[in-house]
Amino acid sequence: MADTRIQSFDDFWPYYISEHRDARCRWLHFVGTTGFLTILLACIAATPVRLGVALALSAGAIAAGMALESKRSAAPILLGVIVACAVANPGVLAGVVFAYAGAWFGHFVIEKNRPATFVYPLWSLAGDFRMYGWMLRGRLWTGNGSEVAPVG
Repeated sequence: MADTRIQSFDDFWPYYISEHRDARCRWLHFVGTTGFLTILLACIAATPVRLGVALALSAGAIAAGMALESKRSAAPILLGVIVACAVANPGVLAGVVFAYAGAWFGHFVIEKNRPATFVYPLWSLAGDFRMYGWMLRGRLWTGNGSEVAPVG
């Protein structure tokens, strides 16, 4: 069987945003990501050295995983990053659960689709942060997402 994986994040982005057509789903992602970032900042303040080291080491693993994603799922890398950060400060796990709970509720209940995280975990995470940034700048709060340009 031929490899049908998407080959780049830029090619993944239109697929990612097409899985978030309902503004309520995007809103749940925004709330979840905001909650995660808030918890992460609190964890960094509580354990700056331990979590700082874990995050610094994780950055390299994530960069390698982003390149790997076109060949196979980088789920083991994402799980390793989550475990490393949770060992440094267990509160990080609460942020991860909060973020994914809202996002997955949006997919299963509102969009009625399977989260891209299951196939492209790191690209999906990067897509979530791109979508979050767009929402911070006032884009994607309403509508069905069809107005979204493929890249940028």
